[in-house]
Amino acid sequence: MSKKNYAGIPDKYARIDEAKVVLIPVPYDGTSTWQKGADKGPDAFLDASENMELYDIETNTEVYKKGIYLAPPVTEDSSPEKMVEAVYKTTKNYIKQEKFVTLFGGEHSVSIGSIKAFNESFSDLTVVQLDAHADLRPEYEGSTCNHACALHEASKNTNLIQIGIRSMDISEKEHMDENQVYFAHDLYEDWQDDAIGQMTPNVFITIDLDAFDPSIMPSTGTPEPGGLFWYETLEFLKTTFKKKNVVGFDIVELCPDQKEKSSDFLAAKLYYKMLSYKFKYQNFTEEDEDE
Repeated sequence: MSKKNYAGIPDKYARIDEAKVVLIPVPYDGTSTWQKGADKGPDAFLDASENMELYDIETNTEVYKKGIYLAPPVTEDSSPEKMVEAVYKTTKNYIKQEKFVTLFGGEHSVSIGSIKAFNESFSDLTVVQLDAHADLRPEYEGSTCNHACALHEASKNTNLIQIGIRSMDISEKEHMDENQVYFAHDLYEDWQDDAIGQMTPNVFITIDLDAFDPSIMPSTGTPEPGGLFWYETLEFLKTTFKKKNVVGFDIVELCPDQKEKSSDFLAAKLYYKMLSYKFKYQNFTEEDEDE
């Protein structure tokens, strides 16, 4: 069987030599501790993307024409540590090719590898985490590469801003800068401006889909009540892309349900929206306008 293109786009927009964007699927679910199934997330996301309209009304763009290369999936699963190393090496390779690199997991431990690659490649990096869970444990169940540890290294080595947090262990507080945490129960009218004001120029965004309220995003491994909603999230992301240099992003923790497809489509639309914002508001040239 021939390899499919992202969203079924024509081959001329899907070739690595021409594409400005690289999408790396990471179908890994080795450390999740409740519902399994995040390893099926990339396929569900890609299937939904094939059934999505590729004209974005809000930005009046067809961002796929910038070129989106669907990379071979990272399938290393012999241990969490080896998976993280494989994600790191793959991500770093495409960054070196001057691509806008994106990833779709898999569980959140995937982000340990992606964040390491971006932090080595871009100076003074801010990591913006949208998530229900703090994920700041130094180690969990015998591994530093557990999903519960996904942002621990970033908390020490980057400027970490956490948004939507509403579930954590008390032990994580010692690794948390509460001045840069926007707990779900405290989100107030001006939180978005405050959070963006704390960012450095270079930003990497990691989105655990359980950041969203389960009323609009039920298909995650650990849904938590009281999450973010669609348009407030898009407004925050759009403003971030306008004001900062977003160098890449990943989306994780889609745990698909065969009877509930709306979550798959939310993930697909979110990914495409973020690309639309990237190329609408950053690196814009007259040549781009003519494409």
